[in-house]
Amino acid sequence: MGVLDAVAGRVAGGATVAFQPSGSSMVPLIRSRQRVVVAPVDPSKVGVGDIVLARVAGTVYLHLVTAVDPARQRVQISNNRGRVNGWTGHARVFGICVSVDGAARSGAADKILAGGSAAVPE
Repeated sequence: MGVLDAVAGRVAGGATVAFQPSGSSMVPLIRSRQRVVVAPVDPSKVGVGDIVLARVAGTVYLHLVTAVDPARQRVQISNNRGRVNGWTGHARVFGICVSVDGAARSGAADKILAGGSAAVPE
């Protein structure tokens, strides 16, 4: 199990999690090892441009929502370089990125699952 799998499990359980993902697929929105905070999300509220923690075809990604299909309750997940990872159902969208290196992501706090918090863990 990878780091993102472990984070997804915690977020799916209701925790707000801070961590430092590695990789360059989300540059310049997220650079490798920047501190991100991910909170549980109401998947029906996510929109194009949101950064979510989601499982697509067995792999967990912290990537962009690039399309929404509300009728089928699914979202399309892609990196910030044009690569589409695929479609995934709302049940596999675990969290939303609420901040990157302390800078709040616009609109993300309004999409947190009822009872969740954007409070940054220590």
